[in-house]
Amino acid sequence: MSESPGEIIAGGATLAVAVGFLIYAGQGAGLSAAPDGYDLTASFRSVEGISVGTDVRMAGVKIGSVTGLELNPETFRADMTLNVRGALDVPEDTSISISSEGLLGGNYVELVPGGSPFNLEPGDEIEDTQGALSLLALLAKFVSSSGEEG
Repeated sequence: MSESPGEIIAGGATLAVAVGFLIYAGQGAGLSAAPDGYDLTASFRSVEGISVGTDVRMAGVKIGSVTGLELNPETFRADMTLNVRGALDVPEDTSISISSEGLLGGNYVELVPGGSPFNLEPGDEIEDTQGALSLLALLAKFVSSSGEEG
């Protein structure tokens, strides 16, 4: 079985493209080696539509990602851990909410900075939280309230 140099080059190029694709897919899925930021925590009533790896954004720009979600058995709330890039100082009165990209879009976590001169330290908890809004629940409220008029 003899291989021509063209077959070897084509096979090598195919292998290089496959490895490049796997690296790109791993980074897109949040599987990079080590986050280069710091962790913050928050507690939500509902984190519907959020999972590990979901974007954390400020002013529409990705500044980190969700790294952990757990149900707190004492408070029955969802505890979230998020990693924010290290060069960014987040004011201590920042609020955090779960926002939607649109009616058919996915959800993401949004940080809205406050005006405090003091910043959150690694491991601190963001106190001002707003959970996910359920479109079905809002629609049900609208339907039930419009039926009461008479």
